[in-house]
Amino acid sequence: MDKKSYNAKKNRRAAKIRKTIGKGTKDAPRLSVFRSNTQTYAQLIDDSTGKTLVSASSNEIKGSKKSKLEAAKEVGKMIAEKALKSGITKAVFDRGRYKYHGRVKALAEGARESKLIF
Repeated sequence: MDKKSYNAKKNRRAAKIRKTIGKGTKDAPRLSVFRSNTQTYAQLIDDSTGKTLVSASSNEIKGSKKSKLEAAKEVGKMIAEKALKSGITKAVFDRGRYKYHGRVKALAEGARESKLIF
């Protein structure tokens, strides 16, 4: 499979998921997840204004070495804590082009444990 068609498939999958979940608002922003080979990132985005309200990444984790899965769970907890501090209690989960398992699932579970509702 060539790179052009592979990227088109990824973009189609992400657009299909975003169409299903809808848009994020100020009351319930979109929790967007991105994972690279080494890091995991999460953002709460208000789509009506196009602004990122809160963000967190595994780069922010200090201290002991953790596996990627444990770091993703910590990122979920961090984003939920930051959201609650800024008055956000609900979010719409956008997993993007990724399947709901592994680091994406760990991030979602970490956010749910810290009382973020989606």
